[in-house]
Formats: sequence, structure tokens, C-alpha cells
Amino acid sequence: MDKYVELSVYTTHIGGELVSDILWNYTDGGVAISDIEDVIALAREGKSWDYADDSIFTADKTVIVKAYFPESTAAETLKKVEKDLFELKENSPLDLGTLETVKRTVDGDLWREQWKEHFKPIKLGRAVIVPEWIKYDEKEGETKVLLDSNMAFGTGEHETTSMCVLFLEKYVKKSDVVLDVGCGSGILGITASKLGAKEVIMTDIDECAVTATEHNMELNDVKNCKVYLKNLLDDNTVKGDVIVCNIMAEVLIAFAPKIGDNLKENGVIILSGILTDRKDRVRKAYESAGFVMDAETVKGEWAAMVFRKGV
Repeated sequence: MDKYVELSVYTTHIGGELVSDILWNYTDGGVAISDIEDVIALAREGKSWDYADDSIFTADKTVIVKAYFPESTAAETLKKVEKDLFELKENSPLDLGTLETVKRTVDGDLWREQWKEHFKPIKLGRAVIVPEWIKYDEKEGETKVLLDSNMAFGTGEHETTSMCVLFLEKYVKKSDVVLDVGCGSGILGITASKLGAKEVIMTDIDECAVTATEHNMELNDVKNCKVYLKNLLDDNTVKGDVIVCNIMAEVLIAFAPKIGDNLKENGVIILSGILTDRKDRVRKAYESAGFVMDAETVKGEWAAMVFRKGV
């Protein structure tokens, strides 16, 4: 039976996504984030699928991010992972915790089934994000979006993704062309298609993201979606009624002067991936570029905003 090395990285709620992004660069076998803050958020919203004791509200908030690597190549791969983690801690102003790593060897594919147990259908407004291995029958008024979480990138449970999905539900109309910039798994563009968009164009500069998106497009049998390996903002001939970007704040700020070239008249831009301490900088950048904020929402330490071109 094949053996794998399980790597656990100890971090914080903010660091969970950043650490998982690093681990995804070195594995196609799955990354799992154990974050009690997610359980607390569900409990406060009354959406937890299990009973949660009150002690969770005072429990240790350390986040554990796990990934798995074939034993035969693990030693060399883990050197690269630890180098990237060191550089992340050195260069980030955020509280990422200790980034301590713990390794152990596990047998066969047992970990794959254990990892899948972390994922359950996630209901976000009308949309229900469903791992592709789970049988789920849509209820009246629901829109099911299948996602292969064995692929890299977002699954829908993170605040930044969920806020985008809810804004897409509010703003996308049946006649709309939607542009998903930095599409990752394709979850946002595919959801826009299933919510009724006429056409969806997705782009990313990461080949793995394009591969993941193509796979998830096939799972959902969406015919009006296209994905390209490119920076959309290099091509202002492509224009959308709705542009959605779930990318870190610094990149969104850099987009502000040019992104309007890809927006149709009266269109909207949905932005997420913004830590709350950076939202004022994002707002200022877009207002300086001639946009007016139409909506804002905050979940935990993350914010999402919607802008319209000013008149």
C-alpha cells in the first residue's frame, strides 16, 4: 500500500487561506483547513449541522492546515513548502501564528476519504455549492453548483467567496455578460451562469486554475462559459455587465485605473478578498477611478464591495 506524508501547518484564521494557497502549489491530493472560527460562525448563525458546545467560543483559535504528499517525493517537496512558509512569514504584516509544521506518515488512500468528510453542501442564497461526490437533490428555488474539491482553489465556504455568490445573486440578470477575473476553481463564474447570466467569460493567469475551471465547467454542463489563460485587463475588447474579482486587496487596487475599460455602461464590479483593514484603501482607489460604491458587506475579517461607474 502506498504511503503519504501528512503535513500539518499551525496558523491563524487569516493565515488559513494563505497557507492553503502555498500547499496547493505542491499537491493535487487535497488541502483541509480545520478552523474553529468557521464552526463558531455557523453556530452564531444557527446553521451548524452538529451540536456545538458553548465551550467553542472560548476554545483555542489555532487553525490547522493539512496536505498530503507521496512519501517517495515528500522530502524534496517539503523543503520547498517550508521555504515558501518562511518567506510568507517574513514578508507578511499579518498575524499568521507560528507556522509550525508537524509531519507524520499515513497509509494508502484512507486520508482521501477522511479529507472528503470535511466538505458538505453549502447553501448561499439560492445557490447550493455541492462537492461532486455527494448526492444532493435540489429543492424548489435552489440552484445546485457542483464542485470537485479535489481540485485547487475555492470551495465556497470561505467568507470572500460566499459574499461574492450572494452579490451575484442580487446583481446578475438574464441578459448579462459576466466576467470572472482570477477565476480559481470557476465557482463564481459557473454560479453566475447557473443564476441565469447570458454569457460568462473567466480568466486566470494560473494554468492550474484554468484546468480546475474547465473540469468544474464539465461537471456542471455549462455551455455559455469560457475560460482563458490570460490577464483580462490586457484586452479591453472584452466587456461585461458584471465583473467579479475575488483577489487580494493590493491587486484590486492595482486594477482600479483600468478595469472600467472592460465594463459596459451601467455595469457593476463586485470585489472581494479584502481584509477589513484594507477596505478604505480599496474604496478610495475605485472612487478615484470614477466609481461609486453601491453596496458593502463584511463577514468576519473580510469585506466585499460593489461599485458602479459614476455618472
